[in-house]
Amino acid sequence: MSESQYKFAEFQLDCSSFELRRQGRARKSERISLERIPMQLLILLLERQGSVVTRQEIVDRLWGKDVFVDTEHGINTAVRKVRQALKDDPDNPRFVHTVSGRGYRFTTEKNGRPETPELVEPRMPRPPSNPHSLGQSLSTTDIATPERAPASRDLTSRDRTKRKTTIVIAALSLLAATLLVVIVVLRPRLFPGAQAFQIHSLAVIPLSNLSGDPSQDYFADGMTDELITALAKNRSLRVVSRTSAMQYKGVNRPVREIARELGVDGILEGSIERSANRVHMTAQLIYAPTDTHVWAESYDRDLNQAFSLPSELSETIAKEVKAATSPAPRQRYVNPEAHDAYLRGRYFWFSFNTPQSLLYFEKAIQLQPDYAAAWAGLADTYAQAGMEDRPPLQVMPKALAAARKAVELDDSLPEAHNAMAAWYLYYGWDAPRSDAESKRAIELDPNYAEAHQLHAFTLLAMNREAEALAEQKRAVELDPFARPFILGMFYTAIRQYDAAINELRLQHAARPNDGDVVMNLSKAYWMKGMYKESQEEFEEGLRLGGKPEAAAAAHLAWIRGGEKAVEQWGAENLKARARQEYVYALSMAGTIAFTGDKEQTLKYLEQAYREHDPDMIKVQNEPLFDFLHSDPRYGALLKKIVPQFAP
Repeated sequence: MSESQYKFAEFQLDCSSFELRRQGRARKSERISLERIPMQLLILLLERQGSVVTRQEIVDRLWGKDVFVDTEHGINTAVRKVRQALKDDPDNPRFVHTVSGRGYRFTTEKNGRPETPELVEPRMPRPPSNPHSLGQSLSTTDIATPERAPASRDLTSRDRTKRKTTIVIAALSLLAATLLVVIVVLRPRLFPGAQAFQIHSLAVIPLSNLSGDPSQDYFADGMTDELITALAKNRSLRVVSRTSAMQYKGVNRPVREIARELGVDGILEGSIERSANRVHMTAQLIYAPTDTHVWAESYDRDLNQAFSLPSELSETIAKEVKAATSPAPRQRYVNPEAHDAYLRGRYFWFSFNTPQSLLYFEKAIQLQPDYAAAWAGLADTYAQAGMEDRPPLQVMPKALAAARKAVELDDSLPEAHNAMAAWYLYYGWDAPRSDAESKRAIELDPNYAEAHQLHAFTLLAMNREAEALAEQKRAVELDPFARPFILGMFYTAIRQYDAAINELRLQHAARPNDGDVVMNLSKAYWMKGMYKESQEEFEEGLRLGGKPEAAAAAHLAWIRGGEKAVEQWGAENLKARARQEYVYALSMAGTIAFTGDKEQTLKYLEQAYREHDPDMIKVQNEPLFDFLHSDPRYGALLKKIVPQFAP
C-alpha cells in the first residue's frame, strides 16, 4: 500500500492510514467517511496523476485479475461513493472526470486551468537498477563521462570468460526453474496442508447500504445478521458474532488492523441494495494476513428470494475455505413482507426498543403464522421486557408461549432453543432444563455467542464453576465487543477477585469510557477490600454515566467518613430515588448489602422473590450477599428458588 499523502483543493488523503480529511472553516480539519473499496479507487486515481485509469485497471487493482466480480455495478458504486465523499457533481465534476468508453481521470482546477494533485510526501525512490551500486552514490562526473575500457585488453580471453559466465547463469536458471516446478507442482502433494491461505476464523463487516436511503439500514443490518448466523453453522470455522462485527459498521480501516483486533484471519465485506422488487448483493472474501482477495461474487435476486441469500452465500464461502458444514436444512418458504417485518423487529431489539420490536415481530407472525424465527424474536423481546420495563409476572406466560411455539415450528432453529433456555433459567428458575436447551442451541450452532453466554450463567446457577468459566471465555472469544465487563464480572461472581481486577483493568485501558467496565472494577476492588481504589473507580463510573453531581456527593461522603459513609450515602440516595420512581427490589437489596444491613437486605430480597425478578436465579452466586449465609431466612429463600442446589 502506498505511504503517500495527497493534497487537492480542500482535501488531504493519507494513503497509509486510509484517512481522508477536509479543511473546513476556521482551518478545522474534518474526517470524511469512505469505505474500503471506494478509498482504494480514490488512491489509484490520485497515483495516476491525471492520467486515464481504465475500468479494467480498476478491476485489477480493487478485486484482482483472477477474481470474478460484477464490474459494472462494483465500479459504478465505488465511483459514486468517491463523488459523494468529495461532494463532486458528476454532471459538472471538480475531481473525478469520466472519459467516455475508457475510464476515469482525476484532476482539479486552479485559476481555470487543470492541475494535478500535490504529492505531499513523495514515495521512496526506487532502488538502483544495478545491484552493485547499492549503498554507493554516483557523482555528476561518473554519469557524464564514464571511464573508457583499455584498448589493450585481451578480447579472446574476455570472450572465453563471458562464455563460461553465460553457461553458469543458464545452469543456475535451469536449477531455479526446476525448484520452482517442484515447489508449485509437488508441494501440495507432499504437504497437503500447506496452502496459499487457510481461513480458520472469519468476521463479517456489516454490509453497506447502497440504497442511498438511511431508513433501509435495518435491511442491511438484518441481512448481515442472518449472514453471520448462516456462516456460524460451519463446524470448523470460528465466526465472530454480530455485536462485535457491528463495531466496524461504516469504519474505514485497513483489513489487517480489523482482523488483528477481532483475532481472525478472514474478512468478508460487501454491500446490499434493495429496490422495489429486487435485491443486489456483492461480497468479497479477504485473507487478512496478506490482504489477498480470495473470492468475490455478486447476486441479483427477486425480493421473494432475498431471505435465502445468506444461506446460499454461506455454503459458497464454506467451500472456498474448505470448512466442514452441517447438512443443509430444508429451505422453508418465507413471505418477503414477513421477512422484512422480522428484520425490522431484530433491528429494534438490538437497540433495546421493546415497543417497536414487539410491533414488528407480531406483524411478521400475522403475515406468516409458521415463521419460527419471528416467534423466537417475540420470546426474546418479552423476556427482555420483564428485565427492564415490565412486571416479570406479566410477560412470563407470553415469553413461554412464544418460545414453545418457535421450537414446535422448527426444532433445528438455534435461536428457538436459546429462547427456551432463557425462559427456563430466568423465569422458570429451572437450571437443569435450561442446561439441556442451551446444549441443543450450541449443538445446532457452535458459534452462537449468546447461547454460550446463557449456558455459562446456567452452569453457574448449578454451581459448576469451572465449566461455567470455560463457557464464559468461549462467549467472549466469539463476541469480544458485546459485554467487555462480563468476564471480569464472572470472576467476581466466583470470588476470583485478583483475576477480576486484572481483566477489568485491561478492559478499562482498552475502553476508558465504558461505564459498565468501571463500575464492575469498583465492585471487584471493594470485594478485595481495596476501598480507596474502589472509590476512585466508583466516582469515575458515575461521571461516565452522566451523573457528575452524584460523583461529587460521593466524593464528599468519602472525605467525611470513608467507605462506610459512601455506602450509607448510596443506600439513602437509592431510597430517595425509589420514592420518585420504581426501582427494582433486587437493585435495592444489592445496594443496601454494601452497608451490611441484614434486615433491610433480606426485606428487599423477599420482595424481589415475590415479584419474580428474573435475576433472582443469580442471588446464590452474588458475593455481596455472602454475609447472609448464616441466616436461616436466607437459606430458606434460596431453597424456594433453586431447591436442589441451595446450601
